[in-house]
Amino acid sequence: MAKNKKLEREAKLVRKMKKLYERAQSDCCEVRGSIIHGRGVYATQDIPKESEVIEYVGEPVSKNVSEDRAWDQYSRHEEYGDAAVYIFTLDEQWDIDGNVPWNTARLINHSCQPNCEAWIIGRRIYIYSLRDIEEGEELTFDYGFDIESYEDHPCRCGSENCVGYIVSQEQWPELHRRLADKKEDSKAFA
Repeated sequence: MAKNKKLEREAKLVRKMKKLYERAQSDCCEVRGSIIHGRGVYATQDIPKESEVIEYVGEPVSKNVSEDRAWDQYSRHEEYGDAAVYIFTLDEQWDIDGNVPWNTARLINHSCQPNCEAWIIGRRIYIYSLRDIEEGEELTFDYGFDIESYEDHPCRCGSENCVGYIVSQEQWPELHRRLADKKEDSKAFA
């Protein structure tokens, strides 16, 4: 009887993982090398404005687990220089750890002038196009990082309005103020 229960649990897990894998796939995009950072996600066809592009999938985790995993990844980066954190805030209690190989959306890079945005609908995260996107164009969205750790997140998006750091657009005025203050401080000590 215990063996049957175990097999039932394993079969249920396999079905759940298959559904998650299917949700993470999209016919309109593919992964390729990116000039922004490492690998990126590119449109394989024209994508109209306000279209669902792909779902960001992964394991729902509590904030405590999320912080532990993010710290582990950050420590790995410090030691080996090859780690990335794919934690996506879902709500005040939960995050999605998108660090699974079938989560194509985890490879969408940040841009200060994004062509996509993340929409949280219920307990799921979808990437939608902000404008018409041409076939071959790299998909990007604003990661919305908090300004408190801006120096840890330099931006290489190359957009005309790039602010140099991955910070949410709402916090750009504060970033500009801090950068100006930092520049003034360096002049004072020169």
